[in-house]
Amino acid sequence: MAQCVTKVQLTISCENLMDKDVGSLSDPLCILLQNTGADDQWMELDRTERVKNCQKPQFAKKLQVDYYFERVQKLKFGVYDIDNKSTALNDDDYLGGVECTLGQVVSSKTFTRPLQLKKGKLAGKGNITVIAEELRDKRAAVLQLEARNLDNKDFMGKSDPFLELYRQGDGDSWQLAYRSEVIKNNLNPNWKTFSVSLQSLCNGDLQKPIKVACNDMDESTSSDLIGEFTVPVQELLEATDKVIEFECIHPEKKKKKKSYKNSGIVRVRSCKIEIDYSFLDYVMGGCQINFTVGIDFTGSNGDPRSPDSLHFISPNGVNEYLTAIWSVGQVVQDYDTDKLFPAFGFGAQVPPNWKVSHEFSLNFDPNNPYCQGVQGIIDAYRNAIVNVRLYGPTNFSPIITHVSQFAAAAAQQPTATQYYVLLIITDGEITDLDQTRNAIVESSKLPMSIIIVGVGGADFKAMEVLDGDDGVLKSLTGEPVARDIVQFVPFRQFQNAPREALAQTVLAEVPKQLVSYFRMRNLAPVNPPNPTQ
Repeated sequence: MAQCVTKVQLTISCENLMDKDVGSLSDPLCILLQNTGADDQWMELDRTERVKNCQKPQFAKKLQVDYYFERVQKLKFGVYDIDNKSTALNDDDYLGGVECTLGQVVSSKTFTRPLQLKKGKLAGKGNITVIAEELRDKRAAVLQLEARNLDNKDFMGKSDPFLELYRQGDGDSWQLAYRSEVIKNNLNPNWKTFSVSLQSLCNGDLQKPIKVACNDMDESTSSDLIGEFTVPVQELLEATDKVIEFECIHPEKKKKKKSYKNSGIVRVRSCKIEIDYSFLDYVMGGCQINFTVGIDFTGSNGDPRSPDSLHFISPNGVNEYLTAIWSVGQVVQDYDTDKLFPAFGFGAQVPPNWKVSHEFSLNFDPNNPYCQGVQGIIDAYRNAIVNVRLYGPTNFSPIITHVSQFAAAAAQQPTATQYYVLLIITDGEITDLDQTRNAIVESSKLPMSIIIVGVGGADFKAMEVLDGDDGVLKSLTGEPVARDIVQFVPFRQFQNAPREALAQTVLAEVPKQLVSYFRMRNLAPVNPPNPTQ
Protein backbone atom coordinates (compact mmCIF):
# COMPACT_ATOMS: atom_id res chain seq x y z
CA MET A 1 0.00 0.00 0.00
CA ALA A 2 1.10 3.55 -0.69
CA GLN A 3 2.10 5.57 2.36
CA CYS A 4 -0.06 8.58 3.07
CA VAL A 5 1.71 11.85 2.31
CA THR A 6 0.35 13.48 5.43
CA LYS A 7 -2.74 13.96 7.55
CA VAL A 8 -5.09 16.78 6.64
CA GLN A 9 -7.34 18.62 9.07
CA LEU A 10 -10.65 19.95 7.71
CA THR A 11 -12.45 22.93 9.22
CA ILE A 12 -16.11 23.06 8.20
CA SER A 13 -18.71 25.80 8.29
CA CYS A 14 -22.11 26.35 6.65
CA GLU A 15 -24.29 29.29 5.79
CA ASN A 16 -28.00 29.84 5.16
CA LEU A 17 -29.06 26.29 6.00
CA MET A 18 -32.66 25.16 5.59
CA ASP A 19 -34.76 25.40 8.73
CA LYS A 20 -36.51 22.10 9.36
CA ASP A 21 -37.63 22.73 12.96
CA VAL A 22 -40.90 24.29 14.06
CA GLY A 23 -40.49 26.98 16.67
CA SER A 24 -36.68 26.91 16.56
CA LEU A 25 -33.77 26.70 14.15
CA SER A 26 -32.11 23.53 12.84
CA ASP A 27 -29.47 21.74 14.94
CA PRO A 28 -26.88 20.91 12.23
CA LEU A 29 -24.11 18.33 12.22
CA CYS A 30 -21.74 17.46 9.35
CA ILE A 31 -20.66 13.94 8.48
CA LEU A 32 -17.57 13.17 6.37
CA LEU A 33 -17.71 10.02 4.22
CA GLN A 34 -15.17 8.52 1.83
CA ASN A 35 -15.88 6.37 -1.21
CA THR A 36 -14.71 2.81 -0.66
CA GLY A 37 -13.89 2.27 -4.34
CA ALA A 38 -17.20 0.64 -5.21
CA ASP A 39 -19.70 2.58 -7.34
CA ASP A 40 -21.78 4.18 -4.62
CA GLN A 41 -20.45 2.69 -1.40
CA TRP A 42 -19.45 5.21 1.26
CA MET A 43 -17.79 4.80 4.63
CA GLU A 44 -18.09 7.33 7.44
CA LEU A 45 -14.70 8.76 8.46
CA ASP A 46 -15.74 11.27 11.10
CA ARG A 47 -18.43 13.76 12.11
CA THR A 48 -18.54 17.18 13.73
CA GLU A 49 -20.36 18.13 16.87
CA ARG A 50 -24.03 19.16 16.75
CA VAL A 51 -24.62 22.93 16.88
CA LYS A 52 -27.96 23.91 18.38
CA ASN A 53 -30.34 26.42 16.81
CA CYS A 54 -28.03 27.66 14.08
CA GLN A 55 -28.37 28.21 10.35
CA LYS A 56 -24.77 29.45 10.10
CA PRO A 57 -22.72 26.91 12.06
CA GLN A 58 -18.98 27.02 12.49
CA PHE A 59 -18.08 23.55 13.68
CA ALA A 60 -15.40 23.46 16.38
CA LYS A 61 -14.44 19.84 15.87
CA LYS A 62 -11.86 19.39 13.10
CA LEU A 63 -12.15 16.34 10.86
CA GLN A 64 -9.03 14.42 9.87
CA VAL A 65 -8.26 12.36 6.79
CA ASP A 66 -5.13 10.68 5.41
CA TYR A 67 -4.02 12.39 2.20
CA TYR A 68 -2.55 10.55 -0.80
CA PHE A 69 -1.48 12.70 -3.76
CA GLU A 70 -1.48 9.75 -6.15
CA ARG A 71 -5.10 8.76 -5.51
CA VAL A 72 -8.47 10.25 -6.39
CA GLN A 73 -10.00 10.35 -2.91
CA LYS A 74 -13.74 10.88 -3.27
CA LEU A 75 -15.34 12.56 -0.28
CA LYS A 76 -18.93 13.36 0.64
CA PHE A 77 -19.95 15.99 3.19
CA GLY A 78 -23.48 15.48 4.52
CA VAL A 79 -25.26 18.06 6.70
CA TYR A 80 -28.11 16.86 8.92
CA ASP A 81 -30.56 18.46 11.34
CA ILE A 82 -30.17 16.30 14.46
CA ASP A 83 -33.31 16.05 16.59
CA ASN A 84 -32.35 13.27 19.01
CA LYS A 85 -29.37 11.70 20.76
CA SER A 86 -29.17 8.65 18.50
CA THR A 87 -26.09 8.32 16.29
CA ALA A 88 -28.24 6.81 13.52
CA LEU A 89 -29.45 9.32 10.97
CA ASN A 90 -32.66 7.54 9.93
CA ASP A 91 -35.01 10.03 11.65
CA ASP A 92 -32.96 13.16 11.03
CA ASP A 93 -33.59 15.69 8.28
CA TYR A 94 -31.02 15.86 5.48
CA LEU A 95 -30.13 19.49 4.79
CA GLY A 96 -27.87 18.75 1.84
CA GLY A 97 -24.42 17.58 0.93
CA VAL A 98 -21.52 17.88 -1.49
CA GLU A 99 -19.41 15.31 -3.31
CA CYS A 100 -15.86 16.26 -4.26
CA THR A 101 -12.29 14.97 -4.12
CA LEU A 102 -9.74 15.66 -1.41
CA GLY A 103 -7.48 16.98 -4.18
CA GLN A 104 -10.05 19.67 -4.99
CA VAL A 105 -10.24 20.66 -1.32
CA VAL A 106 -6.49 20.90 -0.64
CA SER A 107 -5.79 22.74 -3.90
CA SER A 108 -8.38 25.43 -3.01
CA LYS A 109 -7.58 28.03 -0.39
CA THR A 110 -11.24 27.98 0.57
CA PHE A 111 -13.53 25.28 -0.86
CA THR A 112 -17.14 26.52 -0.96
CA ARG A 113 -20.06 24.78 -2.71
CA PRO A 114 -23.87 24.96 -2.62
CA LEU A 115 -25.49 22.03 -0.84
CA GLN A 116 -27.29 19.43 -2.96
CA LEU A 117 -30.15 17.18 -1.89
CA LYS A 118 -28.85 14.59 -4.34
CA LYS A 119 -26.25 14.66 -7.08
CA GLY A 120 -27.21 17.37 -9.57
CA LYS A 121 -30.14 18.71 -7.53
CA LEU A 122 -29.50 21.78 -5.39
CA ALA A 123 -31.01 21.91 -1.92
CA GLY A 124 -32.29 25.41 -2.67
CA LYS A 125 -30.62 26.85 0.42
CA GLY A 126 -27.28 26.49 2.10
CA ASN A 127 -23.55 26.49 1.32
CA ILE A 128 -20.73 24.51 2.86
CA THR A 129 -17.15 25.76 3.23
CA VAL A 130 -14.19 23.48 3.89
CA ILE A 131 -10.69 24.72 4.74
CA ALA A 132 -7.83 22.19 4.70
CA GLU A 133 -4.69 22.40 6.83
CA GLU A 134 -1.84 19.96 7.05
CA LEU A 135 -1.29 18.39 10.47
CA ARG A 136 2.45 18.62 10.84
CA ASP A 137 5.22 20.47 12.64
CA LYS A 138 7.05 22.00 9.70
CA ARG A 139 10.25 22.84 11.55
CA ALA A 140 13.50 20.98 11.09
CA ALA A 141 16.82 21.15 12.93
CA VAL A 142 19.81 21.67 10.64
CA LEU A 143 22.97 20.44 12.37
CA GLN A 144 26.67 20.35 11.65
CA LEU A 145 28.56 18.02 14.02
CA GLU A 146 32.14 16.89 14.45
CA ALA A 147 34.12 14.94 17.03
CA ARG A 148 37.60 15.14 18.47
CA ASN A 149 39.86 12.59 20.14
CA LEU A 150 37.47 9.66 19.93
CA ASP A 151 38.47 6.34 21.48
CA ASN A 152 40.00 3.90 19.04
CA LYS A 153 37.88 0.73 18.99
CA ASP A 154 39.84 -1.09 16.27
CA PHE A 155 43.01 -3.20 16.67
CA MET A 156 44.02 -2.59 13.04
CA GLY A 157 43.59 1.04 12.00
CA LYS A 158 41.30 3.57 13.63
CA SER A 159 37.60 3.73 14.49
CA ASP A 160 35.01 4.27 11.72
CA PRO A 161 32.64 6.62 13.58
CA PHE A 162 29.03 7.51 12.83
CA LEU A 163 26.33 9.28 14.84
CA GLU A 164 22.82 8.26 15.83
CA LEU A 165 20.26 10.70 17.25
CA TYR A 166 17.40 9.28 19.32
CA ARG A 167 14.02 10.68 20.35
CA GLN A 168 12.80 9.98 23.87
CA GLY A 169 9.98 7.45 23.89
CA ASP A 170 7.77 6.09 26.63
CA GLY A 171 9.51 5.22 29.89
CA ASP A 172 13.20 4.53 29.32
CA SER A 173 12.85 3.78 25.61
CA TRP A 174 14.60 5.70 22.83
CA GLN A 175 13.54 5.79 19.16
CA LEU A 176 16.06 6.31 16.38
CA ALA A 177 15.48 9.62 14.58
CA TYR A 178 18.63 10.00 12.43
CA ARG A 179 21.78 8.09 11.46
CA SER A 180 24.78 9.83 9.88
CA GLU A 181 27.20 8.57 7.29
CA VAL A 182 30.25 6.55 8.41
CA ILE A 183 33.64 8.26 8.28
CA LYS A 184 36.34 5.65 7.81
CA ASN A 185 39.52 5.41 9.87
CA ASN A 186 39.22 8.77 11.62
CA LEU A 187 39.21 9.75 15.30
CA ASN A 188 38.49 13.41 14.50
CA PRO A 189 35.54 13.15 12.06
CA ASN A 190 33.54 15.98 10.50
CA TRP A 191 30.09 14.78 9.45
CA LYS A 192 28.05 16.31 6.65
CA THR A 193 25.48 18.94 7.57
CA PHE A 194 22.11 17.23 7.93
CA SER A 195 18.47 18.09 8.54
CA VAL A 196 16.01 16.19 10.74
CA SER A 197 12.42 17.22 11.40
CA LEU A 198 11.59 18.35 14.93
CA GLN A 199 8.60 16.00 14.78
CA SER A 200 11.00 13.08 14.41
CA LEU A 201 13.63 14.45 16.79
CA CYS A 202 11.58 15.59 19.78
CA ASN A 203 7.89 15.61 18.86
CA GLY A 204 8.27 19.36 18.35
CA ASP A 205 9.10 19.98 22.02
CA LEU A 206 12.43 21.84 22.22
CA GLN A 207 12.69 21.17 25.97
CA LYS A 208 12.70 17.40 25.44
CA PRO A 209 16.07 15.65 25.71
CA ILE A 210 17.52 13.72 22.80
CA LYS A 211 20.29 11.12 22.97
CA VAL A 212 23.34 11.45 20.72
CA ALA A 213 25.34 8.22 20.36
CA CYS A 214 28.70 7.97 18.62
CA ASN A 215 29.46 4.45 17.34
CA ASP A 216 32.24 2.60 15.58
CA MET A 217 31.03 0.78 12.47
CA ASP A 218 32.14 -2.84 12.29
CA GLU A 219 31.17 -4.70 9.11
CA SER A 220 31.67 -8.18 10.59
CA THR A 221 30.03 -7.69 14.00
CA SER A 222 27.55 -5.30 15.53
CA SER A 223 28.74 -1.71 15.87
CA ASP A 224 30.50 -0.68 19.07
CA LEU A 225 29.41 2.25 21.19
CA ILE A 226 32.15 4.85 21.59
CA GLY A 227 30.13 7.17 23.80
CA GLU A 228 26.89 9.09 24.20
CA PHE A 229 25.22 12.05 25.87
CA THR A 230 21.73 13.47 26.32
CA VAL A 231 20.79 17.09 25.86
CA PRO A 232 17.60 19.16 25.39
CA VAL A 233 17.20 20.34 21.79
CA GLN A 234 16.94 23.91 23.07
CA GLU A 235 20.52 23.68 24.35
CA LEU A 236 21.80 22.65 20.92
CA LEU A 237 20.44 25.92 19.54
CA GLU A 238 23.13 27.78 21.49
CA ALA A 239 25.40 26.73 18.61
CA THR A 240 23.73 29.34 16.41
CA ASP A 241 26.64 31.74 16.94
CA LYS A 242 29.27 29.64 18.74
CA VAL A 243 30.61 26.08 18.87
CA ILE A 244 29.42 24.04 21.85
CA GLU A 245 30.99 20.81 23.10
CA PHE A 246 29.70 17.68 24.84
CA GLU A 247 31.65 14.91 26.46
CA CYS A 248 31.07 11.55 24.80
CA ILE A 249 30.57 9.12 27.72
CA HIS A 250 30.64 5.31 27.59
CA PRO A 251 28.42 4.19 30.55
CA GLU A 252 30.28 0.91 31.22
CA LYS A 253 33.72 2.55 31.20
CA LYS A 254 32.48 5.24 33.56
CA LYS A 255 31.32 2.56 36.02
CA LYS A 256 34.55 0.58 35.93
CA LYS A 257 37.22 3.28 35.90
CA LYS A 258 37.44 6.02 38.49
CA SER A 259 39.98 7.87 36.36
CA TYR A 260 37.71 7.77 33.28
CA LYS A 261 36.91 11.19 31.82
CA ASN A 262 35.35 10.65 28.44
CA SER A 263 35.70 8.80 25.14
CA GLY A 264 36.07 11.96 23.11
CA ILE A 265 34.30 15.24 22.49
CA VAL A 266 31.36 15.87 20.14
CA ARG A 267 31.26 19.46 18.92
CA VAL A 268 28.14 21.16 17.57
CA ARG A 269 29.48 23.64 15.05
CA SER A 270 26.03 24.95 14.16
CA CYS A 271 22.39 24.24 14.91
CA LYS A 272 19.46 26.20 13.57
CA ILE A 273 15.76 25.72 13.01
CA GLU A 274 14.52 25.92 9.44
CA ILE A 275 11.09 25.41 7.97
CA ASP A 276 10.70 22.07 6.19
CA TYR A 277 7.93 22.90 3.73
CA SER A 278 5.84 20.04 2.36
CA PHE A 279 4.09 19.31 -0.94
CA LEU A 280 0.78 20.48 0.52
CA ASP A 281 2.33 23.75 1.68
CA TYR A 282 3.17 24.54 -1.95
CA VAL A 283 -0.17 23.36 -3.34
CA MET A 284 -2.16 25.21 -0.69
CA GLY A 285 0.00 28.24 -1.43
CA GLY A 286 -1.36 28.25 -4.98
CA CYS A 287 1.25 26.23 -6.87
CA GLN A 288 -0.32 24.96 -10.10
CA ILE A 289 0.59 21.54 -11.51
CA ASN A 290 0.53 21.83 -15.29
CA PHE A 291 -0.21 18.49 -16.94
CA THR A 292 0.99 17.68 -20.48
CA VAL A 293 0.54 14.42 -22.41
CA GLY A 294 2.75 12.98 -25.18
CA ILE A 295 1.44 9.96 -27.13
CA ASP A 296 3.45 7.53 -29.25
CA PHE A 297 2.09 7.18 -32.81
CA THR A 298 4.96 5.14 -34.24
CA GLY A 299 4.33 2.24 -36.62
CA SER A 300 5.37 -0.41 -34.10
CA ASN A 301 2.01 0.10 -32.39
CA GLY A 302 0.31 -1.66 -35.30
CA ASP A 303 -2.56 -0.59 -37.57
CA PRO A 304 -5.20 1.06 -35.33
CA ARG A 305 -7.91 -0.74 -37.32
CA SER A 306 -6.53 -4.14 -36.27
CA PRO A 307 -7.51 -5.70 -32.92
CA ASP A 308 -3.81 -6.54 -32.45
CA SER A 309 -2.84 -2.85 -32.43
CA LEU A 310 -2.11 -1.04 -29.19
CA HIS A 311 -4.12 1.87 -30.63
CA PHE A 312 -7.14 -0.31 -31.38
CA ILE A 313 -10.12 0.94 -29.38
CA SER A 314 -12.07 -2.03 -28.07
CA PRO A 315 -15.88 -2.28 -28.31
CA ASN A 316 -16.13 -1.02 -24.72
CA GLY A 317 -14.17 2.09 -25.76
CA VAL A 318 -10.76 1.56 -24.18
CA ASN A 319 -7.15 0.65 -24.90
CA GLU A 320 -3.96 0.92 -22.85
CA TYR A 321 -3.29 4.49 -24.04
CA LEU A 322 -6.74 5.68 -23.02
CA THR A 323 -6.56 3.91 -19.66
CA ALA A 324 -3.18 5.54 -18.86
CA ILE A 325 -4.42 9.01 -19.85
CA TRP A 326 -7.56 8.66 -17.77
CA SER A 327 -5.90 7.13 -14.69
CA VAL A 328 -3.16 9.75 -14.37
CA GLY A 329 -5.20 12.70 -15.62
CA GLN A 330 -8.01 12.10 -13.12
CA VAL A 331 -5.56 12.73 -10.27
CA VAL A 332 -3.55 15.61 -11.73
CA GLN A 333 -6.52 17.65 -12.99
CA ASP A 334 -7.50 18.65 -9.45
CA TYR A 335 -4.30 20.69 -9.15
CA ASP A 336 -4.78 22.82 -12.29
CA THR A 337 -7.44 25.51 -12.00
CA ASP A 338 -8.14 26.11 -15.71
CA LYS A 339 -8.18 22.37 -16.62
CA LEU A 340 -6.53 23.19 -19.98
CA PHE A 341 -3.98 20.52 -20.82
CA PRO A 342 -1.55 20.60 -23.78
CA ALA A 343 -1.49 17.24 -25.58
CA PHE A 344 0.93 16.14 -28.29
CA GLY A 345 1.68 13.16 -30.48
CA PHE A 346 5.02 12.00 -31.86
CA GLY A 347 6.27 9.61 -34.52
CA ALA A 348 3.45 10.08 -37.04
CA GLN A 349 2.93 11.51 -40.50
CA VAL A 350 0.54 14.38 -40.00
CA PRO A 351 -1.94 15.90 -42.47
CA PRO A 352 -2.10 17.85 -44.70
CA ASN A 353 1.54 17.55 -45.88
CA TRP A 354 2.16 14.12 -44.23
CA LYS A 355 5.56 15.05 -42.83
CA VAL A 356 6.81 13.10 -39.82
CA SER A 357 6.37 15.09 -36.60
CA HIS A 358 7.61 14.42 -33.08
CA GLU A 359 5.58 17.10 -31.32
CA PHE A 360 2.33 17.73 -33.21
CA SER A 361 -0.73 19.07 -31.40
CA LEU A 362 -3.14 16.25 -30.72
CA ASN A 363 -6.03 18.51 -31.72
CA PHE A 364 -4.13 19.57 -34.91
CA ASP A 365 -4.11 23.24 -33.82
CA PRO A 366 -0.40 24.19 -33.50
CA ASN A 367 -1.32 27.59 -32.06
CA ASN A 368 -3.57 26.17 -29.36
CA PRO A 369 -2.65 22.61 -28.31
CA TYR A 370 -4.78 22.82 -25.16
CA CYS A 371 -7.53 20.30 -24.47
CA GLN A 372 -10.38 20.98 -22.06
CA GLY A 373 -9.96 18.55 -19.19
CA VAL A 374 -9.02 14.89 -19.35
CA GLN A 375 -12.05 14.19 -21.53
CA GLY A 376 -10.74 16.76 -24.01
CA ILE A 377 -7.45 14.85 -24.29
CA ILE A 378 -9.33 11.61 -24.87
CA ASP A 379 -11.55 13.18 -27.54
CA ALA A 380 -8.50 14.63 -29.33
CA TYR A 381 -6.72 11.26 -29.19
CA ARG A 382 -9.73 9.43 -30.66
CA ASN A 383 -9.84 11.92 -33.52
CA ALA A 384 -6.07 11.86 -34.12
CA ILE A 385 -5.79 8.09 -34.33
CA VAL A 386 -8.01 7.99 -37.43
CA ASN A 387 -6.35 10.99 -39.10
CA VAL A 388 -2.59 10.35 -38.85
CA ARG A 389 -0.34 7.72 -40.38
CA LEU A 390 1.71 5.79 -37.87
CA TYR A 391 5.40 6.02 -38.73
CA GLY A 392 8.58 6.54 -36.67
CA PRO A 393 11.15 6.69 -35.17
CA THR A 394 10.49 6.86 -31.39
CA ASN A 395 12.01 10.19 -30.35
CA PHE A 396 11.35 11.58 -26.87
CA SER A 397 13.69 14.58 -26.77
CA PRO A 398 11.53 16.97 -28.89
CA ILE A 399 8.51 16.77 -26.59
CA ILE A 400 10.64 16.88 -23.42
CA THR A 401 12.40 19.97 -24.76
CA HIS A 402 9.04 21.51 -25.73
CA VAL A 403 7.64 21.22 -22.18
CA SER A 404 10.96 22.22 -20.61
CA GLN A 405 10.75 25.58 -22.41
CA PHE A 406 7.59 26.38 -20.43
CA ALA A 407 9.21 25.11 -17.24
CA ALA A 408 12.27 27.26 -17.96
CA ALA A 409 10.05 30.35 -18.25
CA ALA A 410 8.44 29.48 -14.91
CA ALA A 411 11.90 29.02 -13.37
CA GLN A 412 12.65 32.66 -14.11
CA GLN A 413 9.98 33.70 -11.61
CA PRO A 414 11.10 34.01 -7.97
CA THR A 415 7.93 32.33 -6.71
CA ALA A 416 6.82 28.72 -6.20
CA THR A 417 3.71 28.94 -8.36
CA GLN A 418 4.20 26.64 -11.38
CA TYR A 419 5.26 23.00 -11.76
CA TYR A 420 5.05 20.79 -14.88
CA VAL A 421 4.28 17.08 -15.17
CA LEU A 422 4.82 15.45 -18.58
CA LEU A 423 3.19 12.07 -19.17
CA ILE A 424 4.70 10.12 -22.10
CA ILE A 425 2.93 6.95 -23.19
CA THR A 426 4.99 4.76 -25.52
CA ASP A 427 5.12 1.23 -26.91
CA GLY A 428 8.77 0.60 -27.57
CA GLU A 429 12.49 1.18 -27.55
CA ILE A 430 13.54 4.80 -27.63
CA THR A 431 15.51 5.88 -30.73
CA ASP A 432 17.10 9.13 -29.55
CA LEU A 433 18.38 7.86 -26.18
CA ASP A 434 21.44 10.14 -26.04
CA GLN A 435 19.46 13.29 -26.87
CA THR A 436 16.80 12.27 -24.36
CA ARG A 437 19.38 11.81 -21.63
CA ASN A 438 20.67 15.32 -22.32
CA ALA A 439 17.12 16.73 -22.30
CA ILE A 440 16.34 15.05 -18.95
CA VAL A 441 19.53 16.37 -17.34
CA GLU A 442 18.58 19.90 -18.44
CA SER A 443 14.98 19.42 -17.29
CA SER A 444 16.14 18.24 -13.85
CA LYS A 445 17.19 21.85 -13.17
CA LEU A 446 13.61 23.02 -13.87
CA PRO A 447 10.21 22.73 -12.12
CA MET A 448 9.33 19.56 -14.01
CA SER A 449 8.69 15.81 -13.64
CA ILE A 450 8.48 13.18 -16.39
CA ILE A 451 6.29 10.08 -16.18
CA ILE A 452 6.77 7.35 -18.79
CA VAL A 453 4.19 4.59 -19.14
CA GLY A 454 5.25 1.72 -21.38
CA VAL A 455 2.35 -0.07 -23.11
CA GLY A 456 2.53 -3.45 -24.84
CA GLY A 457 5.12 -6.16 -24.41
CA ALA A 458 8.32 -4.48 -25.67
CA ASP A 459 11.72 -4.51 -23.96
CA PHE A 460 11.86 -1.34 -21.87
CA LYS A 461 15.44 -1.56 -20.56
CA ALA A 462 16.32 1.90 -21.88
CA MET A 463 13.38 3.38 -19.94
CA GLU A 464 14.70 1.88 -16.72
CA VAL A 465 18.02 3.62 -17.38
CA LEU A 466 16.18 6.94 -17.73
CA ASP A 467 14.32 6.28 -14.46
CA GLY A 468 17.64 6.44 -12.61
CA ASP A 469 16.52 4.25 -9.69
CA ASP A 470 19.54 1.98 -10.17
CA GLY A 471 22.09 4.78 -10.63
CA VAL A 472 22.42 8.48 -11.38
CA LEU A 473 21.45 9.40 -14.95
CA LYS A 474 24.10 11.45 -16.75
CA SER A 475 24.24 13.39 -20.00
CA LEU A 476 26.67 12.54 -22.82
CA THR A 477 29.20 14.93 -21.32
CA GLY A 478 28.94 13.21 -17.92
CA GLU A 479 26.81 15.86 -16.21
CA PRO A 480 24.52 14.17 -13.63
CA VAL A 481 20.86 15.06 -13.13
CA ALA A 482 20.33 17.78 -10.55
CA ARG A 483 17.54 15.64 -9.05
CA ASP A 484 15.60 12.50 -9.96
CA ILE A 485 12.61 13.54 -12.09
CA VAL A 486 11.73 10.44 -14.16
CA GLN A 487 9.35 7.65 -13.17
CA PHE A 488 8.90 4.71 -15.58
CA VAL A 489 6.22 2.05 -15.21
CA PRO A 490 5.33 -0.77 -17.65
CA PHE A 491 1.56 -0.90 -18.09
CA ARG A 492 1.54 -4.71 -18.25
CA GLN A 493 2.16 -4.84 -14.50
CA PHE A 494 -1.27 -3.27 -14.00
CA GLN A 495 -3.42 -5.08 -16.56
CA ASN A 496 -5.27 -7.04 -13.88
CA ALA A 497 -4.97 -4.46 -11.13
CA PRO A 498 -7.62 -1.93 -10.07
CA ARG A 499 -7.76 1.12 -12.32
CA GLU A 500 -6.37 3.38 -9.60
CA ALA A 501 -3.21 1.29 -9.09
CA LEU A 502 -1.41 2.69 -12.15
CA ALA A 503 -1.90 6.30 -11.08
CA GLN A 504 -0.83 5.52 -7.52
CA THR A 505 2.46 4.06 -8.75
CA VAL A 506 3.42 6.61 -11.41
CA LEU A 507 2.44 9.65 -9.35
CA ALA A 508 3.90 8.52 -6.01
CA GLU A 509 7.21 10.35 -6.65
CA VAL A 510 5.74 13.68 -7.81
CA PRO A 511 5.23 15.29 -4.36
CA LYS A 512 8.86 14.58 -3.40
CA GLN A 513 10.12 15.79 -6.80
CA LEU A 514 8.16 19.04 -6.57
CA VAL A 515 9.45 19.77 -3.06
CA SER A 516 13.02 18.90 -4.05
CA TYR A 517 12.94 21.47 -6.87
CA PHE A 518 11.67 24.36 -4.75
CA ARG A 519 14.02 23.40 -1.93
CA MET A 520 16.92 23.39 -4.42
CA ARG A 521 15.89 26.91 -5.46
CA ASN A 522 15.35 27.92 -1.82
CA LEU A 523 11.79 29.02 -2.66
CA ALA A 524 9.19 29.03 0.09
CA PRO A 525 5.50 28.54 -0.70
CA VAL A 526 3.36 31.57 -1.42
CA ASN A 527 1.63 32.51 1.86
CA PRO A 528 3.62 29.96 3.90
CA PRO A 529 1.83 28.46 6.92
CA ASN A 530 2.63 28.96 10.55
CA PRO A 531 5.70 26.70 11.05
CA THR A 532 4.28 25.07 14.21
CA GLN A 533 0.99 24.02 12.61
